[in-house]
Amino acid sequence: MRHLTGILIFLLLLPLAADAQNRSGEGDVRELYDQNCAGCHGDDLGGGSGSSLVDDEWINGDSDEAIATAIRDGNPDMGMPGFAGMLDEKQIRSMVILIREMNVKNRQAGLQQRLEGDVVAAAGERYRLEEIGRGEGLLWSIDFMPGGALLVTQRDGVLWHFDGEKRTAVEGTPEVWQHGQGGLLEVALHPDFADNGWVYLSYSENTGATENGKEAGMTTVVRGRIVDGRWTDQERLFRADGEHHTSSGAHYGSRFVFDDGYLFFGIGDRGRMDRSQDLDRPTGKIFRLHDDGRVPADNPFVDTPDALPGIWSYGHRNPQGMDLEPATGLLWESEHGPRGGDEINLVEKGLNYGWPVITYGMNYNGTPITEETHREGMEQPRLHWTPSIAVAGIDFYAGDAFSSWTGKLLAGGMASEELHLLTIEDGEVTADEVILKGRGRIRDVASGPDGNIYLLLNDGTPRVGRVVRMMPAD
Repeated sequence: MRHLTGILIFLLLLPLAADAQNRSGEGDVRELYDQNCAGCHGDDLGGGSGSSLVDDEWINGDSDEAIATAIRDGNPDMGMPGFAGMLDEKQIRSMVILIREMNVKNRQAGLQQRLEGDVVAAAGERYRLEEIGRGEGLLWSIDFMPGGALLVTQRDGVLWHFDGEKRTAVEGTPEVWQHGQGGLLEVALHPDFADNGWVYLSYSENTGATENGKEAGMTTVVRGRIVDGRWTDQERLFRADGEHHTSSGAHYGSRFVFDDGYLFFGIGDRGRMDRSQDLDRPTGKIFRLHDDGRVPADNPFVDTPDALPGIWSYGHRNPQGMDLEPATGLLWESEHGPRGGDEINLVEKGLNYGWPVITYGMNYNGTPITEETHREGMEQPRLHWTPSIAVAGIDFYAGDAFSSWTGKLLAGGMASEELHLLTIEDGEVTADEVILKGRGRIRDVASGPDGNIYLLLNDGTPRVGRVVRMMPAD
């Protein structure tokens, strides 16, 4: 029965963050459009007696604010009425998101065709893909062992060791609570692995806690060593008190970043979005600990009454990728929005990233969350995607096999099945190019020590995971 319940929960979660892009143009917001706008602008937003809303040509400006103003105030000279008396600010905001969704659909019509084929040219480079391994379920995270072997997590609890064509499951890894989006999540080797042998894992865990009579759990972080194919010497670095565990199957966050003896990791809002603003709760936060689990004395909320001392930043929805920019040492993060509003953030000490008070997205059913995208004291994303790409792992490309990409940020998308290449200059994203599309749901991306790019792709129902290497075509 528990297995069947897990399957049902998984199926219920499928239409949420990972597939928000597939709901573009649907829901309550579509009914608003059909009732108020389709008669002039067409059922497909392509225009009629009124202008097209998907050709990126705007009379009064192309910003979200300018489009909202046009909806609110109208344009009497062009025969467009204002809707301020018919739509509230949240509804106007949801209409802007709908227009953004349909614009992207219109622009992407030929994108996948351009990136098809055995050899692909994209962003000044040519590549081919080579499958080098498979899992039996959803693959989540990848890291590289000395000598060329790979460690890969499978969400149902298996830690795979890939060495050439040989695939072996590491024995004795922690028991995971596979619930919804939870399970075995991140794996990462300590930067001094060659000397200390430490391997870090994050996973969802049920310690006996309940919420409203239902089993509840939370993200846990441990480290251990792999000796003769077995997990050993485990040390627990982070476990939230049971009072903070939730029965939700959503938003466990995770990913690790090591920096000068510190460990950063993220936990999502766990389906309880308002808690992201509460400093006495672990949900919706990025944490900074010493790499042995101790709390640094200079963390921003160490001396704040009732605050959890490990918190580094807050107001996050569901962190899905983190990496340090090699040139600057700055910490970057990717984060799931709801329907719209997936984010790339520059994460800094003690700052509030706004969820759910501000967001560029709306609910999955097309109803608004808030009309606010900005508020004083809350950080803006450096980039946001509408429709959501269901952003996943990120990694700054550190190799030279694709020399024009070196130093740029690779960002994977699950629902969009896209790999984005982001150019970052002076703390701002200045370019966003799609370099791969339609090859599978990208859960993780990693710059390999051999200069190639490694991807974890998940396909089908049930999911089958693939380890794929992106190599220069020449």
